Amino acid sequence: MRHTINLVVENTLGTLSRISGLFSSRGYQIDSISVGAGEENDTSRMTIVTHGDDQVIEQITKQLNKVVDVIKVSDLTNESFVNRELALIKVSATPNVRSEILQTVDVFRGKVVDISPRTLTVEATGSEDKINAIISMLRPFGLREVARTGRVALKREFQGEA
Repeated sequence: MRHTINLVVENTLGTLSRISGLFSSRGYQIDSISVGAGEENDTSRMTIVTHGDDQVIEQITKQLNKVVDVIKVSDLTNESFVNRELALIKVSATPNVRSEILQTVDVFRGKVVDISPRTLTVEATGSEDKINAIISMLRPFGLREVARTGRVALKREFQGEA
């Protein structure tokens, strides 16, 4: 089963290396990892997507808690959480298919962020499934390049009905 693990870590040299090293040295797979500045100037927030049974995830969580730079570890998988990915997709766009590409991008609520005589670069945000879907829909036009962030996630605070 896939798990989304959220970390708050000290923003120090080598933190990412120590955490990724923990995974590789124990044979755990990282499906995606995203890191960025946290709420405080000296912290970063890290979102790791990995997979394994409950015993493996429990072991990963325990090991992460032992890393000196780790302040907080949360497995969001069984929680209510918000997550997004960002993708930049450069697609071949000859004049005769450009309008069809623009319609596809519009359906996915993406936007064109760069244009050239032969290509369009599209920005898309959403769930992993949505990103996979837009890439699949743009593939027939000719993908030139694709860059994805991987998942970023935060626990949902409001649990009731609005």
